[in-house]
Amino acid sequence: MPPTRPTFRILAADKLAQEGLAFIESQPDAELVNKPGLSEDEYAAIVGEHDAMIVRSGIQVTEKILANPGRLKVIARAGVGVDNIDLKAATAQGILVVNTAEASTITTAEHAFALMMALLRNIGPAHGTMAAGGWDRGKYQGRQLCGKTLGVIGFGRIGQTVAERALAFGMEVVAFDPFINAETMLDGRVRMFTDFAEMVPHADVLTFHVPLNDATRGMLNAQTFALCRDGVYVVNAARGGVVDESDLMRALESGKCAGAALDVFTAEPPPADSPLRKHPHLLTTPHLGASTREAQQAVSVDAAAACLAYLRGEGIQGAVNAGGLKIDLTPMQGRYVDLARRMARLISPMITRGIACVTIEVVGKDLAGGASMIERQALVCLLQDYLSDPVNIINVNEVAERRGIKVRTVQSEDDKLPGGQLTVEVTGPAGATDPTTPAADQTRRIVGRVYDDHQPRVIEINRYHMDMVPTGHMAFVLNEDRPGMIGIVGAEFGEAGVNIADMTISRRDDTAMMVLKLDAEAPEALLNRLKARPGILKAAAVQLGD
Repeated sequence: MPPTRPTFRILAADKLAQEGLAFIESQPDAELVNKPGLSEDEYAAIVGEHDAMIVRSGIQVTEKILANPGRLKVIARAGVGVDNIDLKAATAQGILVVNTAEASTITTAEHAFALMMALLRNIGPAHGTMAAGGWDRGKYQGRQLCGKTLGVIGFGRIGQTVAERALAFGMEVVAFDPFINAETMLDGRVRMFTDFAEMVPHADVLTFHVPLNDATRGMLNAQTFALCRDGVYVVNAARGGVVDESDLMRALESGKCAGAALDVFTAEPPPADSPLRKHPHLLTTPHLGASTREAQQAVSVDAAAACLAYLRGEGIQGAVNAGGLKIDLTPMQGRYVDLARRMARLISPMITRGIACVTIEVVGKDLAGGASMIERQALVCLLQDYLSDPVNIINVNEVAERRGIKVRTVQSEDDKLPGGQLTVEVTGPAGATDPTTPAADQTRRIVGRVYDDHQPRVIEINRYHMDMVPTGHMAFVLNEDRPGMIGIVGAEFGEAGVNIADMTISRRDDTAMMVLKLDAEAPEALLNRLKARPGILKAAAVQLGD
């Protein structure tokens, strides 16, 4: 019978669409705990009993809630914005935070475009006049979109979706995104800028599609309004605070801004007496960007699916707090990530004097994009056996930095090494060296490659050269290079009833290293007996999996 999967407890801490709840309940390895609307103290008391937590915008996931995370490994935001999740606290606890940006892309883009159309054609106030019994055609003469220039701020999924619709309406499109190093996008139809101030003078309408952070907070303000065309229109369906609301009101009063459409606000909801609710040139909606039936169904299902994919070890979808971590690895990059795990696990028992510095060398043009994941995987496997705090690919760099461990990853190319090569070197802290051992031998070094057969290979450990596949139950023995040592090792394993399936031997100076593949785990008593035998310098075992 195939092994049964563990049961993952998933806490729904906000009201989710029924389709998302039904999806969780339909999974054989998932248990739904549906408890929206609890207090901060109540969530803090129960969160550690769950493997995953799904939220929308109705809960603040605070440092207090995450103080004792227990088994919690992932928080999924059913939607885009994660302002309500303490990312720093989650990262420090090794908790992955994901969102479901793709699921609500179309819905959010459509709402922004609808706001722009309604704003320029005065649909909101015209409807209000009609509902009140009036009929004033002349007062609500509008502007057409065709021929206008749209400035898109933030050219990710949503920004590009808005741009495609604007192009279909005959608009010219320019865009600002400091992280796109290209002169044009969308087949040359969109001119790109990496300087916001340089872009704004070209636009008749500005639409914002950026997160709220230190770089974007108040980016449209009195100074940048001064650079805009007179009578510019503004649409913000991204995050409240990106547009300085006080400066926006002044621009509306002066006529610099002909009108604005806001779906998001610095304070949500804005106070009942807020001028943002009543200004005649403001069109407002109560944060409806992702509020369609289709989007809410999709984000709920996608949030649950992302949690389970991570918990099952199937990959990471929509990561928010895995900064610098490339998720979509190529098959070869994935094999080197696996090799990094095996190499680090293999030399971890050899690290007995602490870690001051870890240097990782990644050789190969095709591996460059996976270097960050390779680095993190190696660090996790080097540190996890020595720390009581949780450590995983989400928080491992922060954990290393907190402990003063320097991490350096070097990337290079070498035509003589087709398929690439990986080297991991670990140096101990100053003052923790052994004066009887040469300096070169106090740096733990392991080198590996993946060949055409896609098998991970270790080709060097601490300057002992070899060629072996690190897998399953393994042990290594460092011994004096003299007759009888292989017999001693074989006899001890035989007496313990542990079969040696394969043995690789490498000699250097007056010592030798045996790397053994075993049919079963080497018990601690066996290793202790080996260490007590004359001529045996070190012995350790490690489990690497298939």
